[in-house]
Amino acid sequence: MKTAIYCRLSEEDRNKHAETDDSESIQNQKSMLIQYAMEKGWEIYHIYSDDDYTGADRKRPEFNHLLEDAQQHKFDIILCKTQSRFTRELELVEKYIHGLFPVWGIRFVSIVDNADTANKGNKKSRQINGLVNEWYLEDMSDNIRSVLTNRRKNGFHIGAFALYGYQKDPERKGHLIIDEEAAAVVREVFVLFSQGYGKTAIARMLNDRGIPNPTEYKRLHGLRYQQPKMKNSTLWKYFAVSDMLTNEIYIGNMVQGKYGSVSYKTKQNKPRPKKEWYRVEGTHEPIIERELWNKVQALIAQRAKPFDVGTIGLFARKARCANCGYIMRSSKNRGKHYLQCSNRHVAKDACTGSFISVDKLEQTVISELNRLTAEYLDKDELSQRIKFCDHLQEQKSRILADIAVYGKRIAEYAKGIRDLYMDRVRGTITESDFVEYSKSFTAEKERLEHVVADGQRRLSEIDQKTETGDNRRQLIERYTSVERLSREIVDTLIDYLSIGKRISGTRDVPIEIHWNF
Repeated sequence: MKTAIYCRLSEEDRNKHAETDDSESIQNQKSMLIQYAMEKGWEIYHIYSDDDYTGADRKRPEFNHLLEDAQQHKFDIILCKTQSRFTRELELVEKYIHGLFPVWGIRFVSIVDNADTANKGNKKSRQINGLVNEWYLEDMSDNIRSVLTNRRKNGFHIGAFALYGYQKDPERKGHLIIDEEAAAVVREVFVLFSQGYGKTAIARMLNDRGIPNPTEYKRLHGLRYQQPKMKNSTLWKYFAVSDMLTNEIYIGNMVQGKYGSVSYKTKQNKPRPKKEWYRVEGTHEPIIERELWNKVQALIAQRAKPFDVGTIGLFARKARCANCGYIMRSSKNRGKHYLQCSNRHVAKDACTGSFISVDKLEQTVISELNRLTAEYLDKDELSQRIKFCDHLQEQKSRILADIAVYGKRIAEYAKGIRDLYMDRVRGTITESDFVEYSKSFTAEKERLEHVVADGQRRLSEIDQKTETGDNRRQLIERYTSVERLSREIVDTLIDYLSIGKRISGTRDVPIEIHWNF
């Protein structure tokens, strides 16, 4: 029997000599599991190890590697210290341990809590373990959120990293002190802007002098900051300067809670309304004097004039530079609007640059749209020339598979509730345990039923799109013989536009239109 060993630890370990080392706790898990496998006579296929990851993190690299290998049946058994090392989410327990693993022919074993899918008699205990782990996650999340909210309200800094220009006070937790090296750059940015320099011009000046941007500065100073791995990721950009100029932390006010988590089950965040931010004045020493701050805010207010008198730009956030992928920004000269890649201004070698007038781009899009409508609408079947999105069928197959798994789980929960009732009648469990477990089973059964219902609704939508050709014909018929574009048309029809650099010796600009149909 081939065995895959899986280890996980979520806490920040202090006993590592280097960032790439395993913690002692992970090493202990490995030793325990290896010894157990040897005693059973199982052959160890591979050891999968995720250090510094929570049990609710579905993006654990080795966890997902394990699942991929399990699906290909590269081993027969998954061995963990406890079920919670594999996952703390009941949904994943049901999906994999009780659903897909048996289908794939994989046995799941955890040593400490005696979970073993080969033992039919302990399925209830595995489900109860899953419920307890799920409650633990939710309670821990609520407790942590309550503590963090209280600290935010009292003006304590709770972020993993201090804002550029500051560093964490080693003598006082939650307090910021000035980092003079970075603070000098912050002061220079504010002074330059107050003297009339633009944000892109300031970014270029900093880049020309080789000053690392805030994320690169953190990395260079030994902080475990995840640096984006992309071209020009170490350069100052327009938005880094823009965000700095409006951040009240630089005048001594602690402002936190701009983003909030969607759920304790995901790391995804979403913006919070400004009225819900936590703002406490005078929590730390300011870098920027109030007089300079007020001057800069007044200048920002004067410059913040909406494009085209309050309307959003026709191609706003739709046009991308073909050379570097940067979103092109609007500019105005002698009453005419243009789109340009401002990335070429941030440093000498950042980008070769793209530039086009909005009028020319609009006419190009209109010409291509009218050509497409004339050609496609001459056909009896639009589908002869436009392929349906392949992902619709893939999505349908995925949903059907999930519905099958969840349907099986619903039936098992229904049976579990009946078995619990019989256990109560026999006196195997107490009345309070019956109420607690049956309530949890019923709640989870209802949740899964909602998931199935949502899946059925999505299947109906996919079938409808397939039958109607995803409304492509109606979409194109709606916009025949267009003479001018509107923002509504651009949003509806265009995914994005890729704009190249003007071809030397001509007036031609390479344009790629990526349609939504």
